[in-house]
Amino acid sequence: MKFKALFVLIIVIFLWPLPLFSRLDRGQSTQQIEIIMREIFVLETLIANMRLRQEITAPAYLAVNLRDNSVLLEKNVNQSHSIASITKLMTALLIKENVAQNRTIVLTNEMLRPFGQSPVLFAGLNISAEKLLKANLIQSANDASLALAHFLGPTRFVNLMNERAKEIGMKKTTFVDPHGLSLKNRSTVQDLFKLLAYLHLNHPEILTITKENNFWLPDRHGQLFKFQNMNHFYPLQNFIGGKSGFLPKARQGMAAVFNVNDNPIAILVLRSDNRQADIFTILRKINN
Repeated sequence: MKFKALFVLIIVIFLWPLPLFSRLDRGQSTQQIEIIMREIFVLETLIANMRLRQEITAPAYLAVNLRDNSVLLEKNVNQSHSIASITKLMTALLIKENVAQNRTIVLTNEMLRPFGQSPVLFAGLNISAEKLLKANLIQSANDASLALAHFLGPTRFVNLMNERAKEIGMKKTTFVDPHGLSLKNRSTVQDLFKLLAYLHLNHPEILTITKENNFWLPDRHGQLFKFQNMNHFYPLQNFIGGKSGFLPKARQGMAAVFNVNDNPIAILVLRSDNRQADIFTILRKINN
């Protein structure tokens, strides 16, 4: 695993232009400090899990070379599990294929109902599908996911999610919501691989969004708010993109693509105790 990206980000963090803080109000300064502390936390966690030497904790995992679809590692690939926010990859796909990115929608209280809200998405805000899509994929904002579903109608949207899954070949996948809060959103690592492979081939821009870490929106008062990337592999150069998911009863999951020796490798884990450590272990096994 290359550390170059980590070192570069550490340098950026600790060489942050301090005079900037003198030009910000207290609220903005507090947010800047929180952003720096979070970046440090993400790096520390990545490094700690990169150094762990342990067996894979996920009961179901899969690693496939997307260049030739050769299976590198696998276990219980057809075992069904709740997928939590990995759901949002399908939400993103439907929006990309059915909604113009500049189309806007006015947010309502109904759209903002789900747990996991963003403070800058509020009732009355007129916002584009493109910005909601980024909030959905970067910070995994559940209210953004539901708002996206309202472009096509929530019930119709979920029906389309299931139809699209079948078209892609995801025979053991079921969706009941667009954000993944329900444990009934279930799939297998084999099915999720099919979705990931489809995105990599046909909509790589969706994967590119998942590693962005510079997306901001203004709140009601015009103060910019940063959406924190919940896909914590984003500082790594070899992370092509993907989506993490977590629910207490579903535990941790991830569907992601990494560049390994110039090959795009899809890695999927479900019901993991530590998805970062599991993925680093899989990457080591592949390299060896």
